[in-house]
Amino acid sequence: MATRFTLGIEEEFQIVDHKTNALLSGAPQLLQQAVSGLEERIKPELLQSTIELITPVLPDLATARHVLRESRALLAARMAREGQTLVSAGTHPFSHWVSQAPSVGERYTEMVAEYREAALRNLAFGLHIHVYVDDDRDLLIQVFNRARTWLPHLLALSTNAPFVEGRETGYKSYRPIIKHLLPRSAIPPTFANWQAFDAYLQELISLGVIDNGKKIWWEVRPHVFYHTLEFRVCDMPLTIQDTLALAALCQALVAKLTRDIEQGREQELCSVMALEENLWQAMRYGLDARFLDFSRRRSIPMRNAIRDLLTDLHEVSEELGCQPEVAYVYQMLDDPLGTGADRQLAIYHETGDLQEVVRFLRAQTMKDIDPVMEGMAGNSARYGGELSL
Repeated sequence: MATRFTLGIEEEFQIVDHKTNALLSGAPQLLQQAVSGLEERIKPELLQSTIELITPVLPDLATARHVLRESRALLAARMAREGQTLVSAGTHPFSHWVSQAPSVGERYTEMVAEYREAALRNLAFGLHIHVYVDDDRDLLIQVFNRARTWLPHLLALSTNAPFVEGRETGYKSYRPIIKHLLPRSAIPPTFANWQAFDAYLQELISLGVIDNGKKIWWEVRPHVFYHTLEFRVCDMPLTIQDTLALAALCQALVAKLTRDIEQGREQELCSVMALEENLWQAMRYGLDARFLDFSRRRSIPMRNAIRDLLTDLHEVSEELGCQPEVAYVYQMLDDPLGTGADRQLAIYHETGDLQEVVRFLRAQTMKDIDPVMEGMAGNSARYGGELSL
């Protein structure tokens, strides 16, 4: 079963100066000479302070664990030689977008020309998870329609962006507010079938709004080239274990929805209005949000809503072999400091120092990475273990 629902994982990392902990426009240095062992798997993004690490097609979570750990170790080692440090978080605690240089290239020049400040302000870092569904594109659209329901759950679990430009925002994830300045970047509608989705794309292309389907940046989208369902809603989470848990959850969710469709089980599709309300709850409160169940006219704790999802996914996650990663989500739910945002805020409220927050992020980014990286992340003894605040 796992070989059917293959995975691809894209991680947008922050490039941080080793001495100052500020964002550094260092991607050109990394891309100028191939990183041994990664070659085609590191990519630029719109701003030079971002480096994207892309996996090959992954058959299962065991392979994902090995590939992510090894890739992160190789990239961090290469960055260390440039005086750069790797950070995994949805926003940088204090660096300002005005100080970031855009990447060079026709694609990025066009984006800045079209979207202006909305593009340059897009100093936000996300985790994108692809799950292959089937060559049947109508089936992909049906899974897409249903998967939208759980976007708030995934964001709540990944929240890791409470600070922007030196401010405590009051949000567990401020990243969507930055991201949603761009068009076609929030909650998608539903489509009757692939033909209807393609007609929507072709209309935008014919009107000169976009030139291809990759310029649809919804929180989840059917990928027009890979035939995958791509979840784009997650912040870059705190640790590699968080990333693996989210990937496992997405894989199990797609497998469960596919099985339900193939077995003729009905599901009420969530409205854009309901999703917007619940996504805002997740942005603002993370795991402490309320989940608004409009169909039953009730409100329940987000943690309970996620536990209900885990119960539904238990059987299929065992079949996929990703139950250990999915089970880790229970640990996040039981911990009052369950997400990166919660832990960043705890550090800040204890120390009052955003430099300490970045040092914590640096250590957690390299937690559980191969021993070859021992000592390279810095602050590992201080922040490498569990928090006790």
